[in-house]
Amino acid sequence: MKGQKQMWRSAIAGVVLALAATGTAQAADDVGVQLDWVVRGDHAMFFVAKEKGYFAKNGINVTAIRKGTGTPDALRLVGNGNAEFGFGDLPTLQVSRSQGVPVVAVVAVNQKSPLAMISLAKTLKLTKVQDLKGVNIGIHPAGSTYIFLKALLAANGMSEADIKESSVSPPYENYLLLGRVQAVPGYMDAEVPELEAKAGGPGSLSILQGADHGFVAYGSGVFTSEKMIQDKKDLVRRFVAAYMAGFAEVIANPKEAVDIVAKAVPEYADKKEVLAAELKADIDSTFFNDDTKAHGIGIITKAKWDGTMETLVKQGALTDTGKVGAGFDASFVAAAAPLKK
Repeated sequence: MKGQKQMWRSAIAGVVLALAATGTAQAADDVGVQLDWVVRGDHAMFFVAKEKGYFAKNGINVTAIRKGTGTPDALRLVGNGNAEFGFGDLPTLQVSRSQGVPVVAVVAVNQKSPLAMISLAKTLKLTKVQDLKGVNIGIHPAGSTYIFLKALLAANGMSEADIKESSVSPPYENYLLLGRVQAVPGYMDAEVPELEAKAGGPGSLSILQGADHGFVAYGSGVFTSEKMIQDKKDLVRRFVAAYMAGFAEVIANPKEAVDIVAKAVPEYADKKEVLAAELKADIDSTFFNDDTKAHGIGIITKAKWDGTMETLVKQGALTDTGKVGAGFDASFVAAAAPLKK
């Protein structure tokens, strides 16, 4: 473990030196970052890259890292130019592109989707998707979790007619804790640690990860607008390079990453264990696969991208692929020489 950490540290140092070498004497470019939700563990890369000076060394001033109200809203805000970069669910990005939102994925953070169905173990045991039949499920109709729910049901021979639905407003975890709904779709690296902390700790939840039940797709990632890539390609390159240095730091030292996030977002000062659990879930289960071994963390491959789109089409969540196009640009991650793991 010590040798592996040293290897990562050496590689990060090389990335930082490269960033410094590409810096500019001109005034830094101001950029805003739009998150999909409240701050979570997988948002740590932005805060770490800012705290460590990776953005500054690359001629970028991150003016704001804004909380969000769901991936669709984050996509629209970036597509409309209200923020230069965003973070959110990549399958939802594909659906939004089919609806004309001009956004492009540049980093795939979760190589395996962390989306899951979640219930309280004492009231509902989930071992298969069919266990959701007749269950009252809390959904946020405009969110990425709703797209996931529809796709998961379809992949297992079910539809929304097989369940009961209650529309809930975010944050919707309390609806589950109070017994107003029996299950909710959510993220294993976000809602699960938060809910476990409130529901009684490990074992208090029953979790059905979609990736194990037919939902094979990317998770969340970084995106920008088509206009940014067209007009400010070098800024996109520098931003992704700085972000990737932060990504490597988060993996190498998640404890320090949690401290940095808690410092930047004071409401997490007494919830560090939740952030740590969120990051552990990603490091253990979503950040790495055979593609990252071959090409490096954050990579987007055409085969996996097309596979994600095919999953959505087969399961009825995506009907018009004509406007989706490529929808991603992997050249920026490749230029950053991402660490392979």
